[in-house]
Amino acid sequence: MVSPTPYADSEPAPIALSQDIYLSPYSKAYIRLYVPVSPPKNRKLPLIIYLHGGDFVLFSASTFLFHNFCNDIASQFPAVVASVEFRLAPENRLPAAYDDALNAIFWAKNQALGIGGRDPWMEYADFSRVFLLGSGAGGNIVYHAALRALDFDIRPLKIKGLLMNQAYFGGLERTQSEIRLKDDPYVALYVNDGVMDPGVAQEPEPGSRVLQPDFRRDSCRVPVYYRFNEGGFHGMELLNQTAAQQLYNDMKAFVNDVHANLNSEDISHHHATATATATY
Repeated sequence: MVSPTPYADSEPAPIALSQDIYLSPYSKAYIRLYVPVSPPKNRKLPLIIYLHGGDFVLFSASTFLFHNFCNDIASQFPAVVASVEFRLAPENRLPAAYDDALNAIFWAKNQALGIGGRDPWMEYADFSRVFLLGSGAGGNIVYHAALRALDFDIRPLKIKGLLMNQAYFGGLERTQSEIRLKDDPYVALYVNDGVMDPGVAQEPEPGSRVLQPDFRRDSCRVPVYYRFNEGGFHGMELLNQTAAQQLYNDMKAFVNDVHANLNSEDISHHHATATATATY
């Protein structure tokens, strides 16, 4: 776990500034907010709401791997990044994490409206260019948070796209990759089942696992951008700087392309939003 770096004169010199904003006096939920050290003065920045990975049971917004990841995104895009500290299973089973992600969207809406005051760093954010980004289990959370957001009026926010990096999904039936990687040394199938349902160490009961969406079939009127890195592995971008830079470049291109080509479509009006999936 690492602390935020809210000051540019910190040692070592940060590549982005960060601070923690608590969402409620009654819980530990908070946003770790990031901005570039020197934000541009002549334009607003996209707002990236980030959900970290960890199989729904591990890690935090303050875990150094994800902290550094958000630093890089805020600096390189550049962007305002709101990394969500969501509740973990098994103490808080799903849909608790989905609820926390939706509350983060509501927080961003209130910031846009100035309800309760607006944090000065949020003055840099373009609330008409919001993207939900998730890694691993965070990609799953992004998918479900976006679906839930359709049931609410989140204006003036405009969610332009979803970025799901190695999104962690299961299904009612075994996928080909689950069968092929049954004895994977990193995440064997029984480990995956235990994470999806701690009470099930063997074959899960029907309906006990998280739904696997078919983006090619189910994404009506939604452009889908796909990137696959042959020979990569789960979490590669957290350990390999070359893979990380490739992912940053692809995500930055997606954010800029969606802004240019899909300017009239967004979740806030129940229309299509673009989806990017990446595997590195």
